[in-house]
Amino acid sequence: MGWRYKAGLGMIGAFVFVWVAAAEVTQKIFVEYRQPFVLTYLWISLMVVYLPIAICRDLMYKLLDKCCARKILNLSWIKRYEAQDTSEAVLRCYSLRDVDLHQMEAGQAFLLKKGEKTHGLGSCDVVKYSLYLAPVWFVTEYFSSSALAFTSVASTTVLTSTSGLFTLLFGAIIGQDSINIAKFSAVVITVVGVAMTSVGKTWASDESLCGDETIRHSIMGDIFGLLSAVFYGLYTVLLKRYAGSSGARLDIQKCFGYIGLFTLVGFWWLAWPLTFLGIEPEFKLPSSSSVTEAIFVNGLIGSVLSDYLWALAVVWTTPLVATLGMSLTIPLAMVADMFIHGRRYSFVYIIGAVQVFAGFIIATISDKISLL
Repeated sequence: MGWRYKAGLGMIGAFVFVWVAAAEVTQKIFVEYRQPFVLTYLWISLMVVYLPIAICRDLMYKLLDKCCARKILNLSWIKRYEAQDTSEAVLRCYSLRDVDLHQMEAGQAFLLKKGEKTHGLGSCDVVKYSLYLAPVWFVTEYFSSSALAFTSVASTTVLTSTSGLFTLLFGAIIGQDSINIAKFSAVVITVVGVAMTSVGKTWASDESLCGDETIRHSIMGDIFGLLSAVFYGLYTVLLKRYAGSSGARLDIQKCFGYIGLFTLVGFWWLAWPLTFLGIEPEFKLPSSSSVTEAIFVNGLIGSVLSDYLWALAVVWTTPLVATLGMSLTIPLAMVADMFIHGRRYSFVYIIGAVQVFAGFIIATISDKISLL
């Protein structure tokens, strides 16, 4: 288990806390401003901030590389061996290339032989793959936001945790991941746990809807949550495929920046057909400045930051571990709902949530189990 994998597990833990906090704030926002499409469009578009960050980072790296190059060329050992026959040939076969900081951190040499190619994707490839990922991520986030608008945070987290099943299926289809008994068992345990939470009852002291309306809203929330899980699975498999096994091929910051740009430019028109079909309410601006501030702050933390942590978790671990790692949000979301909304859970619901959590543990150690 390398440092990237361990760091990826740490990213999952950080993502869990940020996501649950952001989900609770999102539900508070929906009380005053129930516009799932508008919030999804705005929050994903905010990821465009990664583009200037990535550009400034690259400029800084180039300046550092030039400084390092001057220091290397002035080293005394180069002058000492200048007169030797082999020194000119050695220096000729090496050239200074722009080096990604991630490569330097990984211990790769700063001097690269001519003809050697770095494994990072070019700018055109990053743009192309970002264009592929943008609609998948937008649909994923839209369904997730819609689920939060109609059901509790705990139920939404439980349902999105089924993305592990779809991650395993999509990974096997495109050859990104292999299926073994441990992974299959983890997915089965997770799905059974989700089924138990769907059967189990929940109730809250602050629910204002009548019984039939509450059931209808809960069913709609469950449907949106499951659809979000499907696209979560597809997104994570594609992201890992583009990033490579080590996660170093794809520049995540640039990729997210382009996803934000493509969303900002290309998806605004979807508000019209969604409103016409009655899926979305008629567009309106927030009723107060406090709601507007909450929307932007929650977008920067709950979308821009948490999605970046999530992406790093995917490329540094495996898609299955990362998606099943979302089950860690379940106990935290349940506790948050208990304290914030006074929500209570039946015994069947709690047992199901425990099973979903157990599925993540099994998936994490699945490779070790398969070797036994």
